[in-house]
Amino acid sequence: MRTPSVSRPACRRLLSWGALALPLLLAGCSRPAPPPEPVRAVKLVTVGEVPLQTHLEYAGEVRARVESRLGFRVAGKIVQRQAELGQRVQAGQVLAQLDPRDYALAAQAARAQVAAAATQRDLAAADFERFSKLRAQNFISGAELDRREAALKGAQATLDQARAQLAAQGNQEEYTRLAADAAGVVTGIDAEPGQVVAAGTPVVRIARDGPRDAVFSVPEDKVGQLRPGQPVRVRAWSQGTEMPGEVREVAASADPVTRTFQVKVAVQGGDVPPLGATVYVAPQALAREGVQAIKLPTSALRQEGGQTAVWVFEPAGEGGGTVRSQPVQIATADGNEAVVAAGLAPGMRVVATGVHVLAPGQKVTVYQSKSAQAQAGQAQAAINAGANASAAAR
Repeated sequence: MRTPSVSRPACRRLLSWGALALPLLLAGCSRPAPPPEPVRAVKLVTVGEVPLQTHLEYAGEVRARVESRLGFRVAGKIVQRQAELGQRVQAGQVLAQLDPRDYALAAQAARAQVAAAATQRDLAAADFERFSKLRAQNFISGAELDRREAALKGAQATLDQARAQLAAQGNQEEYTRLAADAAGVVTGIDAEPGQVVAAGTPVVRIARDGPRDAVFSVPEDKVGQLRPGQPVRVRAWSQGTEMPGEVREVAASADPVTRTFQVKVAVQGGDVPPLGATVYVAPQALAREGVQAIKLPTSALRQEGGQTAVWVFEPAGEGGGTVRSQPVQIATADGNEAVVAAGLAPGMRVVATGVHVLAPGQKVTVYQSKSAQAQAGQAQAAINAGANASAAAR
């Protein structure tokens, strides 16, 4: 079977059509050009110095000016504890009792030693008196009398030593009773009946009656501003009443765990909260109210390369412009706003919201609320109406 032949003019026409169709096919398969980046509307805030509204306030605890940790001066087994947590005690009141039997036996032995030493002293005294009469009659030598006198002095010294030991043993027996050294409130119990304690081991803690302190902690960057004698405002958490106070003591070293410094404030006034109550302490030396500073909303801040930065608006036409990144240094917080220490100057305009969707040099427009747009439209309509009325009058 023969294949139909194609003339040369027809073949040329097919090739020309294919050459024209190929670019169209390639253009249909290529990716479309990306749409232009939209111009975003941003809210701006004008940088300016405004007074700070907050003040530094720390949580503290009411404590006694003097708190004693009482313990027995001798070792032994606790047989009775009269003190209870929260109990009010008076000076001299017995708080706990050790087993006194061993110390009673020791005191009894000391009394026996005193009796024996007294007997030896009396015997030496009688010998000295008798030999003194013999010496007066020249029946003995002076050396013999001197020996009897020395024996009497030694016996007297032994008696004095025995009496001192008896007094010491009597004190040891008395030390088996733990008594309060001042009036106050029991704030802690560190030992129970049946427990064997060493001498000096804390058994009962007593907060003495008298002045009260508000104790709180401050960080390292603030402790250098506090000095004894500075005024402090103390506010009770439960009642909300304010009391005057004065810095009484500032710790010389930081706490090894929290790395903060303890400060004690003497609370003045008669209506002092009870022991252990929570109070809020506001040192006047750390007050920041009324200080002029640059503040920004936290929504305007972002992190860039390990540092804090903001977008600064640079106008480039009517209602539009671009943004550039500006690093800033944050000093502290004032309520819900950040206090800027460096990087901005009054008069700059900073993007307040949507900072994470912007890029350097991006074109933006200033956002206006619907109410502001309506007011602007009304103002423009009023201007146009005035212009038309003046034209008609002419």
